[in-house]
Formats: sequence, structure tokens, C-alpha cells
Amino acid sequence: MRVVVTGSSGLIGQALCSHLTGSGHSVVRVVRSRVRPDESALRWDPEAGTIDVDGLEGVDAVVNLAGAGIGDSRWSEARKRVLVESRTRSTALLAGALAGLDLKPRVFASASAIGIYGERADEILTEQSPPGNDFLASLCVHWEAEAAPAAEAGIRVVCARTGVVLSRKGGALPKLLPLFKLGLGGRFGSGAQWWSWITLDDEVRAIAWVLENDVRGPVNLTAPNPVTNREFTRVLSTILSRPARFPVPTFGPRLLLGSELADALLFTSARVRPAVLESSGFAFSHASLEEGLRSMLNPPAS
Repeated sequence: MRVVVTGSSGLIGQALCSHLTGSGHSVVRVVRSRVRPDESALRWDPEAGTIDVDGLEGVDAVVNLAGAGIGDSRWSEARKRVLVESRTRSTALLAGALAGLDLKPRVFASASAIGIYGERADEILTEQSPPGNDFLASLCVHWEAEAAPAAEAGIRVVCARTGVVLSRKGGALPKLLPLFKLGLGGRFGSGAQWWSWITLDDEVRAIAWVLENDVRGPVNLTAPNPVTNREFTRVLSTILSRPARFPVPTFGPRLLLGSELADALLFTSARVRPAVLESSGFAFSHASLEEGLRSMLNPPAS
């Protein structure tokens, strides 16, 4: 397949491009910078509403991973607008451009997040569960809605609702490891909140899967066995052979990050099940947290 990817410089985007190329697909990145004549890339400017439409003609699939980092800075009202607009504008631009093509792609996979479910305590959530009512849930609802023009034009659209992505290269894990290695790690708050996670390897394999298999609509990109934060803490400390005796009270992260962002990243409970992936036959490489963490922290000797 010839696959167009936005957000290719991010953690997931880099890994996805590498995976697709290694699987024999041709990858075309969408970038904001000037494109060199020898570079397999297209140029766009979501703020200006421009994209190289001609370069999209005849591609097989498009993956949209564009969006400002949720946890990169405190959530002021201005920052919230950036988070929303960086997602809705880019998705709307792509969906509109794809809908107007003569040779349309077969599939448009656009990023979303399990933040759409909001705070749900112990409720088991699937793609059929209704959205929550906080800021992230509202953001995700509007984000997914912007892909509608592509679906209305007959393109198979997938909204990839990603959970907590685990990788040594970025995301939450590298921030936790130094404290846990020093024996200073611990649960966040009560530790009862559910963390729905997925390894980076399974994340990119799942995206590639939805490109090649007939699934559509929302798809939860999470492992089949979510864990509470207390269990996550136990497993990580066991693998590192370090104690985890220092629970982090809620007021600490809330003071550092602001209440909304801290709650969204650390204290919101979402017990998500990847029902669509499971029913479509996707096989996870890392279905259990211990298996996934060991694969990253104790890789086999080469």
C-alpha cells in the first residue's frame, strides 16, 4: 500500500512509519516544512487550510496522527484552544481534501483517544459506550466528528482511540522509571483508577491492522487487560526489583500541572476494552502488563 501519514515525527508516527516500511509499504509523510525534491513527503499548513491535494490522489490509505501534545504544558484557556484546534483543523482539512479526490483512498484512520470516555470508575467501556462530559471527552467528540466528510464520501473511516502508550522512547514510562529505579515510586492517589495501556509495538501493529482489515468507526487501541494504577505500580516495581513505598498524593501533581491536566493524565479512571480489535481477530503481542513491561525493560539478549 501507499500510505500517507501526518504526525510522523511523534512517538507513534515514527514507529508507525518504520513498521509500515518494514512491512513493504510505501510511506509518504505530510510535513509543514519545505519538501526537498528527493523527499517522499507532502506539504501542508492546517492553520492556513492548505495541503498538497494532488499528492493525495491515488494513495491507498491515510493515517492522521497530528495534534499538539496533551501533557506538554499546563492547561490555560489558550492552551486548551491549541489542543482542540490542532486536532480539529488538521482532521477537517484532511477529511475535506480526501472527500474531494477523484481517486480516493480506501481508508482514513484518524487518531482519537480514550479520553472520550471521561471519568468512569470501574465501568467496563467499549466502543459502544457514550462519551464523558469533561474537557478531553468534548475535545475527542469534536475531533472525531471532523472526519465525517471522508465517511460521507464513501471512504472507510476509523477513529483510533488510543490509551496510555508504553515505550522506553517516550510517553509516561520514561518519566516514571527514574523514581522507581531509586525505590521512590508509588501509586498515584488511591491507586484505584484504571489505566488502559498498550505497548508502542501493539499500537502501531493495531493501526496497520485497521488499514488492512474491514473495521470502521471508533476502535479502542488498548490492551485487553487494563490495570489499576496500584497494580501498575506493583508490576513495575517487581520487574525493577525495587520497593514502591511512596504514594503520590493527589495535591502534588495537581499543584505542579494544574488540577485538570493532572486528573486527566493520572487520576481519571477508564477501564477500556478493545472490543473491535478482539472481534476482528487482532492478536496482541503483549496482552498482559507484566509481559509488555518486561519486553521493554528486560529485552532478550541478541
